[in-house]
Amino acid sequence: MFKLETWELLSYVVTVVGLPFAIFVFLLDKRKQRLIEEEEIYQRLSDEYTKFMRLVMDNADLRLLSREIPPGLSEEQLERKKGLFNILVALFERSYILVWEERMSPQTRRLWQSWEDYMRDWCRRKDFREALPELLRGEDESFAAHISRIAKQEARNEK
Repeated sequence: MFKLETWELLSYVVTVVGLPFAIFVFLLDKRKQRLIEEEEIYQRLSDEYTKFMRLVMDNADLRLLSREIPPGLSEEQLERKKGLFNILVALFERSYILVWEERMSPQTRRLWQSWEDYMRDWCRRKDFREALPELLRGEDESFAAHISRIAKQEARNEK
């Protein structure tokens, strides 16, 4: 059959070729797994934003999808608007904590950019910007600084 030298040679071949290949496959699999996890996080957050938008549509009398702020809202309407803004800020904070990173991969940056767009869109509303200081009480400090910066930029762009 095989001589001892042949078995030794085969073990060297496996060590030299097989081990680096196995490490490469492992790292590639880990990378794919991380991308899938990022997509799942984004999908869950996206689903939550869709639910929020359904709430907004269910409360159409508040006119939250309009740029125009309706005058003379009742106390009950103001309370519902405040509640919806609270839900929105909590969702934005969750997306910030789960997606935003100092150094983002192109994939993560793409996922984050849609959340930044949502934040900018809502920060264009004067009533949302005015409610932000109260809404941000007790929230993550870096998130609060981030969305406050966006709100200031959008307020300047409004003028």
